[in-house]
Amino acid sequence: MNSDFDSFYTRRLKQRMDDCFSRPITGVPGRTVMLLDRVSHDNKLSFNLTGSKTRALNTASYNYLGFAQAEGGCADAVEEGIRRYGMSSCSPRLEAGTTDLHQQAEALVAKFVGEEDAMIASMGFATNSTTLPALVGKGCLVISDELNHASIRFGVRLSGANVRTFKHNDMGSLEALLREVISQGQPRTHRPWKKILLIVEGLYSMEGTLVNLPRIMELKQKYKFYLYVDEAHSIGALGPHGRGVADYFSIDPAQIDILMGTFTKSFGAAGGYIAGSRALISQLRRRSHATCYSESVSPAVLTQIIASMGSIMGISPPVPQPALSDPPKSSADVRGEMYVYPGPAPASALPTWMNLPPQLKDGSEGQTRLRRLAFNSRYLSRGLKKLGFITYGHVDSPIVPLLLFNPGKMVLFSRLMLARKLPIIVVVVGYPATPLISGRVRFCMSAAHTKEDVDFILKACDEIGDLLDLKHGHVKERWSIEEVTRRSGELVQMEEVE
Repeated sequence: MNSDFDSFYTRRLKQRMDDCFSRPITGVPGRTVMLLDRVSHDNKLSFNLTGSKTRALNTASYNYLGFAQAEGGCADAVEEGIRRYGMSSCSPRLEAGTTDLHQQAEALVAKFVGEEDAMIASMGFATNSTTLPALVGKGCLVISDELNHASIRFGVRLSGANVRTFKHNDMGSLEALLREVISQGQPRTHRPWKKILLIVEGLYSMEGTLVNLPRIMELKQKYKFYLYVDEAHSIGALGPHGRGVADYFSIDPAQIDILMGTFTKSFGAAGGYIAGSRALISQLRRRSHATCYSESVSPAVLTQIIASMGSIMGISPPVPQPALSDPPKSSADVRGEMYVYPGPAPASALPTWMNLPPQLKDGSEGQTRLRRLAFNSRYLSRGLKKLGFITYGHVDSPIVPLLLFNPGKMVLFSRLMLARKLPIIVVVVGYPATPLISGRVRFCMSAAHTKEDVDFILKACDEIGDLLDLKHGHVKERWSIEEVTRRSGELVQMEEVE
């Protein structure tokens, strides 16, 4: 059942640092988080809660826009939604689980991402794993980035389609593979593929890298394949309007065949969506197991999705009803449903009973959150590089991986961050999620963090980096921690860190 190496790794390394994983929390995972303290008396085989709690600065949650909060306009809307709809729809979508909230949420998602229609699923992992078998099957080919998420891999296996992988974000490797599979066709028969589907992620959560979407769109025009973009980590977190990688690269999302995303990161909710053409989504509603068998998304979660997404978009004022003497208008004009991507959402896109505060309704707070997240991400990434650390990923990624390499340093880094006067919670990642010698710590930035929070994280990393000998990055001129915090604005505005 297990190889000798797996047994050795589990006993000699993984078990000894289990206190760094699966830490139990209570309350909202916002800017800070409340840890439930625990101890182990059997060498980390089991843990016992002590009854005490520790408040820590949270850099471990995918709370990109800071909507994971128990108070504010979105939380008030959710409370009202629970009063009106209860806690569950109590049925799959295709039976009796579809409410007006589901239809409004799907229409709003389609407007948000710039597609004709959208379908919502109750679990992010299941969004991929149940949709892909409904899209491809025997005789189809899936081309997948080698670092795609496990939900994509699982869905492809369930589909029965052939699968080929290319080197992570390597467009040369991708084009060479496209030439090969198109010219050779299916194995043995060499018949043309029924369908070729390229699957990539917008933002890769382990690497912090962005997909090279402009180059992929060029290849799509040349080789005529279908494109599936997983925006679980990029939707809401990237682009001047928060609409993901298409918004970031100024590409028309209608040119992308299928957009997938989740609500668990930027929107403080749960579940995921698939967006595309109206004909495609209609077919998926009939064929996807997520709509046939799984429980529909609960009304409270739908309300959070609508409120948070609407506050990012901003809500346009309602269109006044025409007087009897006025010339007739189209029904779309009367309902205020005319929408041009990526403009504000029409007033009819929100339930009539949802009353958001003015700063959420006009989109000003949403824009502030987007700008704050962009600043925090750039500041931490470039600050770490200037201090001498080796980091992965794109400068605008809210996920900042800091390379530790030595597996033994992962446990020390995590414990030392937690042991500070103001504890800091970090995610350390090692084998098998990464290669054995590519262990890393991932900082997940949020709009809820302040500049002072990022200053504190950089100071902690600077001290621990000296202690654990982690500063091996190649940078033309290293800065001291004082210089980094003092020149943060200049650092963020730099073209690139030399």
